[in-house]
Amino acid sequence: MEENNLAKSNLKSNLQPKDWRNGIKVLLSEEVIQKKIKELAEIISKDYYGKNPILVAVLKGSFIFIADLCRKLTIPVIFDFMAVSSYGDSMVSSGVVRITKDLDYSIENKDVLIIEDIIDSGRTLNYLVKNIKARNPKSIEICALLDKDVPGKFKNKIKYKGFDIPNKFVVGYGLDYAENYRNLPYIGYIENNF
Repeated sequence: MEENNLAKSNLKSNLQPKDWRNGIKVLLSEEVIQKKIKELAEIISKDYYGKNPILVAVLKGSFIFIADLCRKLTIPVIFDFMAVSSYGDSMVSSGVVRITKDLDYSIENKDVLIIEDIIDSGRTLNYLVKNIKARNPKSIEICALLDKDVPGKFKNKIKYKGFDIPNKFVVGYGLDYAENYRNLPYIGYIENNF
């Protein structure tokens, strides 16, 4: 019995190596991120006072951002979620955007605030905005935690922006590489490509 427990313990430690964060350099600390989210929440709460907006989080990357943001808002909000994919397990967008999870509620004649983790090329967001506009919302605005400096980027009007970042592949705080690193409390970049 004791040998079996030891074997399970060794297996678990092999699955979660102590150095799993190696190669990740901190770009934005947890403290810096939380301060910015508080600032964004104050502005959004003021702008949407009396409006009861629908926050549309783009999954999966924005789930931590929307959770922290909504707890700092001082207004009532409704939540809905969409999943839009253009990456798969790659570090480079495929260029093909597809909706993998659509909205559950009608947004017709509603104030919609899209919550995005990161704007890279802007292609996915551009597609998403056109898709949502076709559903006749009362208004549509964008809140993005990160706006990456990418050459040839689609122009999207981001009303609420957290940070401008360099053109690096970033992970943490909901952002992933092949579904890994989402649980980092900070945003970092991968120094050496895998």
